[in-house]
Amino acid sequence: MAARRRRRGGGGRGGTTRTGVTVSIEGLDALRERLAELTPAIRAAAFRALRESAEAVRDETRSAVRVDTHNLQTSVKARFENNRLRAEVGWWDADDRYAQYQEFGTRRTPARPALGPAIEAERTRIGDRIRAEVRRALG
Repeated sequence: MAARRRRRGGGGRGGTTRTGVTVSIEGLDALRERLAELTPAIRAAAFRALRESAEAVRDETRSAVRVDTHNLQTSVKARFENNRLRAEVGWWDADDRYAQYQEFGTRRTPARPALGPAIEAERTRIGDRIRAEVRRALG
């Protein structure tokens, strides 16, 4: 904490006297240790929320994608990078390249997006998922 200073009129040389306030916080080292222990737990909670959100996007995409051969339904996947708290949802097989034509359309075919709306719907829910998982981890 910052020291507090105040001026007093009269007394002392030059008419001012300076006083300071010192604050000592006990248990700060124990708090730092506890926070260091919580970091992995909070990170794990955030990853659980991320996984849940990515799987929700994947499931919503599966239910909304155009169905001809069921290929796009079955091949949409969620990939995770645990150490970066990153998830990707989409199609990665070479046979699924036509998913982009469904999602964005072509000159002759109108767009029938499934992934984009699923992501937008999840955008409003992910904050609540993270809060719930962190509370569970701290609780």
